[in-house]
Amino acid sequence: MEEAKGVVKHVVLAKFKEGVSESQIDQLIKGYANLVNLIDPMESFHWGKDLSIENLHQGFTHIFESSFKSTEAVAEYVAHPAHVEFANLFLSHLEKVLVFDYKPTTVCV
Repeated sequence: MEEAKGVVKHVVLAKFKEGVSESQIDQLIKGYANLVNLIDPMESFHWGKDLSIENLHQGFTHIFESSFKSTEAVAEYVAHPAHVEFANLFLSHLEKVLVFDYKPTTVCV
């Protein structure tokens, strides 16, 4: 197994509060995606909705993934004023959230 050199993935699982409309969710996703333009260490952003047939999502409906070059870059992102402002807005719309940072490992067989 080989750990990706430096690369860090920042994953956020979200369950929106009841009553948050699809339109509001769309606006929040656009705001999240725009952080790539505002925060240099944030290299990429992807998101999606749960579509698993296993029903193990524990109520989480959306996933958001960002890529960074290092754990230091994640720390810079987390402390950035644009992230702090957005996170306060975003979190106010969530019932549940889980955040996980990891370095991807490639399994060589």
